[in-house]
Amino acid sequence: MRNSFYIFLIIFLFSTCRNSHNNYKKHQIFRYNESKSITTLDPAFARNLPLIWPTHQLYNGLVQLDDSLNVKPCIAKEWNISNNGKTFTFKLRADVYFHPSEVFSKGIGRRVTASDFVYSFNRIINPEIASPGAWVLSILDKKKLGTTNGCVAINDSVFEVHLKSPFPAFLGMLSMPYCYVVPHEAIEFYGKDFRNHPVGTGPFYLKYWKEGEKLIFRRNQNYFEKDKNGNCLPYLEAVSITFIADKQSEFLEFVKGNIDFISGVNPASKDELLTRTGSLNPSYIGKVKMLTGPYLNTEYIGILVDSTAQSAKNNPLLILNVRKAVGYGIDRAKLMMYLRSNMGYPAFNGFVPNGMPYFDKLTIGFDYNPNTSQQLLKQVGFSTSNPVPSFSLATTDDYVDICEFIQHQLNDIGFDIKVDVYPGAAYREMLANSKLTFFRASWVADYADPENYLALFNSQNFSPSGPNYTHYKNEHFDKLYSSALAEVSIQKRLIYYKQMDSLVIANAIAIPLFYDKVVRFVNIDVQGLECNPMNLLNLKEVKKVFK
Repeated sequence: MRNSFYIFLIIFLFSTCRNSHNNYKKHQIFRYNESKSITTLDPAFARNLPLIWPTHQLYNGLVQLDDSLNVKPCIAKEWNISNNGKTFTFKLRADVYFHPSEVFSKGIGRRVTASDFVYSFNRIINPEIASPGAWVLSILDKKKLGTTNGCVAINDSVFEVHLKSPFPAFLGMLSMPYCYVVPHEAIEFYGKDFRNHPVGTGPFYLKYWKEGEKLIFRRNQNYFEKDKNGNCLPYLEAVSITFIADKQSEFLEFVKGNIDFISGVNPASKDELLTRTGSLNPSYIGKVKMLTGPYLNTEYIGILVDSTAQSAKNNPLLILNVRKAVGYGIDRAKLMMYLRSNMGYPAFNGFVPNGMPYFDKLTIGFDYNPNTSQQLLKQVGFSTSNPVPSFSLATTDDYVDICEFIQHQLNDIGFDIKVDVYPGAAYREMLANSKLTFFRASWVADYADPENYLALFNSQNFSPSGPNYTHYKNEHFDKLYSSALAEVSIQKRLIYYKQMDSLVIANAIAIPLFYDKVVRFVNIDVQGLECNPMNLLNLKEVKKVFK
């Protein structure tokens, strides 16, 4: 039966009737390739972009992010946060329905109510499910009387969440796929097979999936959102996803017009698509649009500043001037030009990257000034006759070119740095257990709040139990962090955030190298597809306009 349907669908998508090419172009079908496998369509397990992108088309949460990462209403049309910052009350829309499914009476999708969010949130934190997103809801006050693990449906339209302590970033975290709503009927009916029988509320629903070959979504004709002119969303009739593993083959399919967009720059096609300075190759102008924008990812050099760690014993990087000398000794603009074709932004600011909502006045960071580096070393007694003791920069295979660039630049001003390359698993184990004193790392935002970056320097988050791999401990920083968490107002929180970001730079705990960039190449016929700093794929307002 499945094979018969697949044959029918291919006939539908690639019509062979007269004038078939023009007939096909009239269809609003958006096509993209996922070179990595899609293993599940269950939002409870959407832990990376290959899984987040498709689940984002099938489900909704209480809130959502616009392309500037501002929190906007979704299933919740409005909300209120208590004065103590611990109670979030959401008023739900009354016109949101789950997709039609055999799990419901007569196959008709039923209305979403507050109890569905109680169920969905409790499913995520259930240890038997083992969702990688359980941490998102770990702050719920599970002991709150009158609630189910901190969640309660006041009535069908009002959902209330209670936190153990204030956490202003929580609202933005609710936009993550882990917090999308699912119906208990589907989970109970399909069990573990819910992964390939998704039932959501999103702008599209699953029509066909043959793993490793083709995934097809169709338009949800009962979708509740409309555009600014009152037109029903989505505009597209279907989304077609292929699974070509080879990036060169993917690129050729894009050039032939069989794929509507590709994300990122692969070495195999970089020289074909881009000029040396990172602009679109002129031969593709008029055929392809190149979309770029900030991506919430900071690439940096981390420094272990815990003098009690065995690996940091007698390490010159425990001296502040030496760490600052590293910061001023790296030509970030040159690094980006020659090693990354300007597919990123040189990090002349703080640890929090550009693209973060509201964080427009960035911290002043390190520029390139080797003379300043040498002066800083002289101030603490290092010179040609008394050189800085040798130490190593740890990395993995993927970043050897960057680390060797840094090695050569710093050695030219008086350092003696080696580059140690480790397998990924060994590198992560050593990093978590404070065995690396000088290391290349990156931090991609889990949610769009500066706290997500600054948490890396809170002393409560020492690795291996947390992400503070530098083991930075500063009483003033910790007080600022606590004050920020207790503040509901984003404008007041930003004051604390910027002070914390400045402390990280002033103490040279992490040396930012560059901030990443979202890069998308899009078929000229596609309209409405934009970039956003989380690199989410938003398709509900995408359409194809043919000339």
